[in-house]
Amino acid sequence: MQHATCVCGNRLFFENTACLACGRTLGFVPETVRLHPLEPHGDHWQPAESDGHTPLRQCANRHTAATCNWMLPADADGRLCRACRLSRVIPDQAVPGNQRRWHTMERAKRHLVYGLLRLHLPVEDRDSAETPGLAFDFKEDMADGTPVLTGHAGGVITINIAEADGDRRESMRLAMGEPYRTVLGHLRHESGHYYWERLVRGTGWHQGFRERFGDETADYAAALRRHHHTPDEHWRDHYISAYASAHPWEDWAETWAHYLHLRDTLETAADLGLIEADAEQYRRFRASNTDFRQLLGEWMRLTVIMNSLARSVGAPDTYPFSLNPAVCSKLEFVHGVVHAAGMED
Repeated sequence: MQHATCVCGNRLFFENTACLACGRTLGFVPETVRLHPLEPHGDHWQPAESDGHTPLRQCANRHTAATCNWMLPADADGRLCRACRLSRVIPDQAVPGNQRRWHTMERAKRHLVYGLLRLHLPVEDRDSAETPGLAFDFKEDMADGTPVLTGHAGGVITINIAEADGDRRESMRLAMGEPYRTVLGHLRHESGHYYWERLVRGTGWHQGFRERFGDETADYAAALRRHHHTPDEHWRDHYISAYASAHPWEDWAETWAHYLHLRDTLETAADLGLIEADAEQYRRFRASNTDFRQLLGEWMRLTVIMNSLARSVGAPDTYPFSLNPAVCSKLEFVHGVVHAAGMED
């Protein structure tokens, strides 16, 4: 995550809608993948630090519970920004608590989309995409008690909005024996299924995928049943998580999510000066480092810092995972797929 600076010199953060020092209006511009201080431009807006920029307008969700701070070109079709257009189903806003839950979902989704744009990955809604686009359904359990299952199918990522409730999410984490469970983690995991279909299936990467992750044609339902009844006790030797051992698709999705964690966190750390990085290193952290082993080494050093800081205040480890050699190889494979898909500075 890159941060920005207001014209007054104050540091700006990704979710800010106004500078907390001078009050200037802010907006995230997907075309530049940056948060900008804005100034009026007729009936529209433009970045304060750049003349001649395409006039912008605010996303219609800026003044809803979503509190979106993204911008879109003034002449764009529709009223929603590039991130909000991806939401196909949102929870009933009249139900108590749902505005807060929707806010949590949209905030995490914007963070996901930011990371995808930083890596130059295709992010297209289902109306404009020539290939199957991406959509999000944020749903609640049915009135008759039928649960909504979080998952992915054909480009549609469904998330049960109960995941926005911290107590519910924590109880599920404990019940599933998970070391980590967040809304952003869910979104990154499910996006992995989508990008597997777009970037790996039927491509030159497919055989390499099978060599590292296994044959995805293995019966998926049977694999999940087997995982839940007789989990692999030795999963730590080959996988990033216990769930990754269930099936090659889940191994890929878990590894993909951790790759996104790695890229975003390294960029944030370099931006905030938590790790030493000269101009060339910083460029690699935020863009197209082809030396994955160096990237991985920086990540391992950073996770020691993160976990040590958390322990110093009595909090759980921020990154409670170990990267065995098999996982490192899989992460490197994901890096290659992402890089080939268009990641360049």
